[in-house]
Amino acid sequence: MSLPHAILTALLERPSSGLELTRRFDRSIGYFWSATHQQIYRELGRLEAEGYIRTLPAEQPARGQKKSYEVLPAGRAELARWTAASQDPKPQRDVLLLRLRAAAVVGTAGLEADLRRHLELHRRQLAEYEEIQRRDFPPGKDAPEDRLRHLVLRAGIDLETFWTQWLGHALEEFGELPGPSRS
Repeated sequence: MSLPHAILTALLERPSSGLELTRRFDRSIGYFWSATHQQIYRELGRLEAEGYIRTLPAEQPARGQKKSYEVLPAGRAELARWTAASQDPKPQRDVLLLRLRAAAVVGTAGLEADLRRHLELHRRQLAEYEEIQRRDFPPGKDAPEDRLRHLVLRAGIDLETFWTQWLGHALEEFGELPGPSRS
């Protein structure tokens, strides 16, 4: 049920067309809650049918014109209800961890190279998040909404920092494994 809430959040930040929303999603919310463009468009239709959002009136009627959406009071109330609700943490599910567990019984052939690839991907993501932090959250930008957005970004930075450190440790372990189990 979180995708509709992600969309409501984005539309409350700024009314948008579906295309604008998908682009904004790719550059912000999509870092921690991914959705395809098709899923977003489908959810916009559902949210409109449920009375949570509405299509803004077009300035000039034109065929094929993009629809822009805004959140209605019922949508804001639903988002506030969802935000205040309690939710338990979800268990960690990561295929790389499962592959490592499987490697303990079938061998680690090919896994070290993939660990190095993952490390590089996480380093790149960490650098991107750190650049966003430098650009969008300079010292003194401390309005409540900025502080909350920065807190979300900090979670991304901390997770990428964890993964880069953990992958470094994992690669050290691989370096100490005897040769036959690595083949």
